[in-house]
Amino acid sequence: MNRIIGKKRVAILGFLFVCVAGGCSQSVPDVSYQIETDKPCQTMAYFSASDAWSMQFIGLWPEEKQNLVADWLFSTENDANGQPKGIGLSLWRFNVGAGSAEQGEASQIASPWMRAECFLNADGTYDWNKQQGQRNFLKLAKERGVNKFLAFLNSPPVHYTQNGLATNTGRGGTANLKPDCYGKYVRFLADVVQGVEEHDGIKFNYICPFNEPDGHWNWVGPKQEGCPATNKEVAHTVRLLSKEFVSRNMDTQILVNESSDYRCMFRTHETDWQRGYQIQAFFCPDSVDTYLGDTPNVPRLMLGHSYWTTTPLSELRNIRCQLRDTLDKHQVGFWQTETCIMGNDEEIGGGNGFDRTMKTALYVARIIHHDIVYARAESWQWWRAIGGDYKDGLIREYTTDDNLLDGRVEDSKLMWALGNYSRFTRPGAVRLSVSAFDQTNAFIPDGDTDQQGLMCSAYKNVDGTYVIVVINYANEEKEFSIHKEKVGNAQWQVYRTSDKEGENLLPVGKVKSGKNIQIPARSIITLQSN
Repeated sequence: MNRIIGKKRVAILGFLFVCVAGGCSQSVPDVSYQIETDKPCQTMAYFSASDAWSMQFIGLWPEEKQNLVADWLFSTENDANGQPKGIGLSLWRFNVGAGSAEQGEASQIASPWMRAECFLNADGTYDWNKQQGQRNFLKLAKERGVNKFLAFLNSPPVHYTQNGLATNTGRGGTANLKPDCYGKYVRFLADVVQGVEEHDGIKFNYICPFNEPDGHWNWVGPKQEGCPATNKEVAHTVRLLSKEFVSRNMDTQILVNESSDYRCMFRTHETDWQRGYQIQAFFCPDSVDTYLGDTPNVPRLMLGHSYWTTTPLSELRNIRCQLRDTLDKHQVGFWQTETCIMGNDEEIGGGNGFDRTMKTALYVARIIHHDIVYARAESWQWWRAIGGDYKDGLIREYTTDDNLLDGRVEDSKLMWALGNYSRFTRPGAVRLSVSAFDQTNAFIPDGDTDQQGLMCSAYKNVDGTYVIVVINYANEEKEFSIHKEKVGNAQWQVYRTSDKEGENLLPVGKVKSGKNIQIPARSIITLQSN
């Protein structure tokens, strides 16, 4: 090895790469990492984000601005220099509104940006001209190759809720749904799935009838559309919806439970047993009142949100390991379907203030890595595609029109960092295990994850290409060498996202096995084999 001053040296030997302590010229590495091609982990599904709530307006902006946003989010094309035009999201989340927008200020939701229209009118008829901006983005996504869509609801329609609102206003933790409206609610859900397909040519492959039903904010209110529910109320609704889908010969999958906190999925957390132990409640046959494991159209899959489980760093790992243990016990798959930056994310200053830089991007990339590697998430989904002056959007909007129908948009390193995963790890890819060893070749537990340094994950796409994503959280550069062991004379394209202007999935050259490349401090690279 050549002497490297002020760096750590890392070599990828086929699917083996080695890290030597900074400033050393020793021939024996401190740590070696091996990508186990014969040890597949989970099969990856989708990377995604949602249209809430901004697309109701952005989708009505001038066409060239809509196309710019759609290219950033959905495109899998490259420009003339080989740089990706977008991050290639493979699924799009559609927020089915409950009708707070029509209520205006009477909705008790202060901001029009957090209200949503409802297809259903008070007289029971439907208006398929509603949610037009969001529906425009369904079509823009489809035009760019997205063929999987998920509909989710924060609240039942206001016509069916106990308080006549889409927000809970401190009612308590039970469902804000009139007892005689459960049947009406599931018929509404089926009507929406069929209506959007009939009018827009978009099929919702998945639907989530509840969003964060265990979230304590849902019964404090008001803030935004939201509805609490107990596990028994969720199960009752899902069973009715399953029957409705079966009777209509619909194959849309019904997903549960969009939990607000991983800890509610395997125990109780800031709630009681009626809203905790959700994996056991829905997928253990002993839970007779709530068991969904034999329900048609309900996959053996749990959905949860990464919020509030990211600090301290020990818990970032431990909570996900506990979640995975319970999922494995009951043979249940897992999707992470929503997160953004919250007040407890103190390392990057909490959620206030939009951040274009790698500071937030790296922080979120570390969450993605832990969700995929430790919780074994098969899908990873961000919260809002577009937001305001807060760390909840991949894209920042600046509205300039009093009617909210024009403005400008700004991308972020966060969006492109997500693209290091979403653009290259395609649906059906298999994640491969990564092992670490010390100088004596002894196995190092969790050695693929240095939370303040290198974090690596690897994937094999269905087309046979390999993808390696490496996060460098550290403040020092690292050097890589890819050798030809096991993969022949493989040639790898290197894409890099960093704080440098223009380094947004920037192709920084191709490297053959055996040649060196660098990963700068505070950056993310993706290596894609030919």
